[in-house]
Amino acid sequence: MNFRKKTNILHILLLTIAVSSCKNENKEVRKAEIKDADLPKNVLPKMKPFVDESPKLTASYIAEKQKKIDSFYNKNWPNNSMNGGFLVAQNGQIIYEKYEGYANFRDKTLITSTTPIHIASVSKVLTATAVLKLVNAKRIDLDQKVTDFLKEFPYPDVTVRMLLCHRSGMRSYAYFTDRDKNVWDRHNTLTNQDILTIMGTKNIGLEQKTGTRFAYCNTNYAMLALIIEKVTKLSYKEAMAEIIFKPLGMKNTFVLDFDKDKKNVAPSYKGNKVEIGIDYLDKIYGDKNIYSTPRDLLKFDRARNSPSFLEPELLAQVYTGYSNEHKGTKNYGLGIRMINWENGKNFYFHNGWWHGFTSSYIPLKDENVTIIALSNKFTRSTYAVRKLSVLFGDYPFKVADE
Repeated sequence: MNFRKKTNILHILLLTIAVSSCKNENKEVRKAEIKDADLPKNVLPKMKPFVDESPKLTASYIAEKQKKIDSFYNKNWPNNSMNGGFLVAQNGQIIYEKYEGYANFRDKTLITSTTPIHIASVSKVLTATAVLKLVNAKRIDLDQKVTDFLKEFPYPDVTVRMLLCHRSGMRSYAYFTDRDKNVWDRHNTLTNQDILTIMGTKNIGLEQKTGTRFAYCNTNYAMLALIIEKVTKLSYKEAMAEIIFKPLGMKNTFVLDFDKDKKNVAPSYKGNKVEIGIDYLDKIYGDKNIYSTPRDLLKFDRARNSPSFLEPELLAQVYTGYSNEHKGTKNYGLGIRMINWENGKNFYFHNGWWHGFTSSYIPLKDENVTIIALSNKFTRSTYAVRKLSVLFGDYPFKVADE
């Protein structure tokens, strides 16, 4: 074989190897692209179907409770003054519910069992639960640093757990964006990403040293919403629907899409029925901005506290108090408030208040009872529903019908 033939064969061989290599590289690129495209499906935790096997309540028991709850309702919201939805259930069975007033006073749209109402800070319970589902799916570690997810985040010692239990030490975004135009112009609507960018670029100091004490702060949950987005590759609105709302059949629950929904949702009102307008903080989600109904929240509560929803060890951490530097009965878990009495009795709850919206979510775990109250006309009476706990267990509150 002459030199020219050998050279041609060598060129052909090299060209074949190069083409084969390119094909393999393209295959790897396509694999990577496919893997990345499928990422949201892979990171979303699988949901086991929830089957409620609690024993059925007797008709006489239900009638007895209904009479006492009705007496409380009429005294707590006299003259049909609630303007919202109210529900009490045990073992998943609704014992008492009532809906009254207007979702919109202008067009006289009535509030019904399917009317979504802004649940204010009760949204934190649902945000925390989405995070915990991702923890359950091994996509997040509770003690992982926030900087692992949010590179701009300027506080290196803060963990996911600290965000959940309000021990990060961060300042409220409502305060550091309210007073200084050099930080934020209130003519512009603030977003979650704006909060992160401001903290990372405007030298926003901590309120107190990270991990030293409890300080309830909405900024914690605005950051948790961004972490959910980073991990799932979905918007918070989409992720909450896929992780919580759709699997649990919460058909009347959604995260506010500010630009699309702000004129279509039920507005809020002062106690005198004067409508409260939107402001520059109304686009923030995670800490608020979920709309729901008492029936949907009952579905959520039943599933969340079932043994198949979260691993038992993880669920136990939800109801553990993390702020014990000062002796007292009040504490905060992973997205839930609590009162721990010395006799060993524990009361779990979360309240909400945003503009004229007020909300109360109470799971009486020992008695398998759920109490939910939502209103879009400001009233502190929403929070009084905790008194109903004495109808079901040994809780040291004043008797409900006193």
